[in-house]
Amino acid sequence: MSIIKNVENDITKTIQNLGYEIPRIILQPSRCRELGEFQINDAFTLAKENHCNPREIAEKIVTELEKDNRFVNVNIAGAGFINLSFSESFYLDFLKELQKDIKNNIDMEPKKKIIIDYGGANVAKILHVGHLRSANIGEALKRLARLLGAEVLGDVHLGDSGLQSGMVVSEMQRRYPELDCFKETYQGEEFSLPITSEDLSVIYPEASKKAKEDEERMKECQEITFQIQKGHVGYNALWNKIKDLSIIEIKKIYNDLNASFELWEGELDSFAYIEDMLAYLNEKKLLEISEGATIMDIKEETDKKEMPPIILVNSKGSYIYETTDLATIYGRMKRFSPDEMWYVADSRQELHFEQVFRASRKSGITSRDTKLEYIGFGTMNGPDGKPFKTRDGGVMTLRDLINLVNEETRKRLNPLITDEEEQKEISKMIAISALKYADFLPYRTTDYIFEPSKFADLEGKTGPYHLYSTIRMKSLLKKAENLGYKDYSIHKLKNEADKSIMELLLTLPKVLKKSYDVKSLNDIAEFLYKLTSAYNKFYSENHILTSKDEDLKTTWLALTEVVYKTNLLLLDVLGIRVPEKM
Repeated sequence: MSIIKNVENDITKTIQNLGYEIPRIILQPSRCRELGEFQINDAFTLAKENHCNPREIAEKIVTELEKDNRFVNVNIAGAGFINLSFSESFYLDFLKELQKDIKNNIDMEPKKKIIIDYGGANVAKILHVGHLRSANIGEALKRLARLLGAEVLGDVHLGDSGLQSGMVVSEMQRRYPELDCFKETYQGEEFSLPITSEDLSVIYPEASKKAKEDEERMKECQEITFQIQKGHVGYNALWNKIKDLSIIEIKKIYNDLNASFELWEGELDSFAYIEDMLAYLNEKKLLEISEGATIMDIKEETDKKEMPPIILVNSKGSYIYETTDLATIYGRMKRFSPDEMWYVADSRQELHFEQVFRASRKSGITSRDTKLEYIGFGTMNGPDGKPFKTRDGGVMTLRDLINLVNEETRKRLNPLITDEEEQKEISKMIAISALKYADFLPYRTTDYIFEPSKFADLEGKTGPYHLYSTIRMKSLLKKAENLGYKDYSIHKLKNEADKSIMELLLTLPKVLKKSYDVKSLNDIAEFLYKLTSAYNKFYSENHILTSKDEDLKTTWLALTEVVYKTNLLLLDVLGIRVPEKM
């Protein structure tokens, strides 16, 4: 349990001992710093419940709190706002706890098993800028949930059963008709794929273009897609090899983004469960036929707008996106029995997930206790306010975007870093930090503008600013070690600069809790900026290593170490790697 939560629990007991019923008080940062660092606003609620004056209750609470040596300057403002500050001895004890283990400043969530569905890369297609936010947000939420005590599985949920499968196989059949997998006698024998990942990046766009221009070719692609879904031996053997080839490139991009997945499954993996799921739904008499399609009604009495039925088998007998997503839930419940499933996808998919979740709950595939949550996000736009495009107006690939930002970050590298490979590695890490931090600054549903030169800067609310500051903290601690300082004893604080850092650190548990509850990383990004800026102000005002006061020096080194470790922890939650130098 965090230090601040312990304090709040103690204050709650104090108020309860006065005879008032209150579940738990929460300390709020003070609106008026002159009166105190934190405030308690519960006297008003208690006064309403007990039909008395809030100031009268506040005076009783203050009398008790003044007996506690953790608090100073306990006072009442206005009609009953209680203000208080923490004593220096409290802050020193707090710092000692963080020095033992930075995770002493974290409140754990109840144990649960969570599956997070994010990434959503499509097999045989190149990852583009639209895939960035799902990877960033999903990975950070996974890391945050783990930090707070959850068991989490991340599933990339590849798009591998759509029309692109038929298009690519159709094109391959025309280019390489001699492949064994196209022979009528093929029974699953091993064969070599005659293309590279570079070839694949060309094959899909060409296949798509030809199908869209030729109606007969499109029908052929649709039929091949249908055959793949039904388990055609030859087509599936080829498609699986193409999938393996595509995943190699997909993994390279996700590795650059520091995103990893425990499950590399896709829509086709759900096909093992579709027939069982449909039989289960049929037994419950939830399916009906409408215009040749198999559908399920998911309307609810409380609906204020029309909710269309979910289509599970279309009129041509094919399975669609809704089918595979519902079957994926069906399979996950059988294999993992998760307490929660989170889906990180762009805001345009809200209706789709509402339909799938309703079908899952109504059918009993998931119980009411199993939480299904759609986590939508807005769009990353270019400086013109429109979705990021290439110079010729096409959709920008994720690789090209990373390279674009990389060009900016290389301009800012320390000229003393002369090794070419080292330059490349460090510059890429800085570029990824710029992309990620910019992605987390706004609330996740907000569209935002990404300007490479702005977010690659070493000053302001940028990833590079936090990397540079964190590396400087590490450098200071290294210099201290070289001077013989290894164990930093904690004795005293000096002024508002070092105390303000402690106040911020006290609020971290609430920041993590809120980020977890609302499934957005903007509060963590903002907290990082406040903490780093507060430390940099403290650093500029105090000559830490040259201080004549040894007690202050070692305390300040301890404070530096705690901020450094906190930065590392939070940057890791955001999936941002910290280079050794920059």
